[in-house]
Amino acid sequence: MKKKCRSTVQTRYYQSYNDDFVKSSNQDFELPDNYIWINNSIWHRLASAFVYLLGLIFSFCYCRLYLHIKIKNRAILKRYKKSGCFLYANHTQPLGDAFIPGRVITPKRCYIVAGTANLGIPLLGRFLPLLGALPVPDSIGGLKKLHQTIGQRVMTGNCIVIYPEGHVWPWYTGIRPYSTASFSYPVAYHAPSFCMTATYQQRKYRKRPKMTIYLDGPFYPDRQLSKKAQKELLRKDIHNCMIKRSSNSYSEYIRYLKGGT
Repeated sequence: MKKKCRSTVQTRYYQSYNDDFVKSSNQDFELPDNYIWINNSIWHRLASAFVYLLGLIFSFCYCRLYLHIKIKNRAILKRYKKSGCFLYANHTQPLGDAFIPGRVITPKRCYIVAGTANLGIPLLGRFLPLLGALPVPDSIGGLKKLHQTIGQRVMTGNCIVIYPEGHVWPWYTGIRPYSTASFSYPVAYHAPSFCMTATYQQRKYRKRPKMTIYLDGPFYPDRQLSKKAQKELLRKDIHNCMIKRSSNSYSEYIRYLKGGT
């Protein structure tokens, strides 16, 4: 279906698909060397469970009343309630993308791979690790610990959410190119992957479109191939699936054009 555009649509210009349109107030925040990736103390676990529950309640209200989300094909997750998995999604909501996965993947708990700068957000940043944020560090040692943490979370039956596009482009209706970097995890842990594609449709009497989310999968690495080939094939299959689903967007709230200043 052809995308419909209102005359009042906002236009943003980009130079490359790596342009960042949303920045935190503490963009240069760095993860401390003594950052605790998995805190097994009873008090931390209780606090995390409580904050996560609050997050789910907020997610239900925000998704239903503000984003007007409909979730399609959710039944594919039923067979994997007790299995660890990965969920890849397009990055189009600055706030919503922190809460939408929890709404989609419930009752399984999810952990979201996020930029370290998010932890520098005043007040909210302190609660993100309790919600399940897994920050991406700059150091090689930190990346190794992130990889180990992801492995442990998957092996205990949780869902790891990844936005392979990197930066958030609010209300973007396409699918940006992304590398194979984040696909090393399902290859390493032989876990199923799913994709979650956010699409946008015009609402009657409203400028802001509604959202329809499509779930697809599972996708498995082909273990007969080399690890490099496994990552590339997995990336290709998921990317193509998301591009196909994105054709269900037929309303632009913000239009992104190449070039400009």
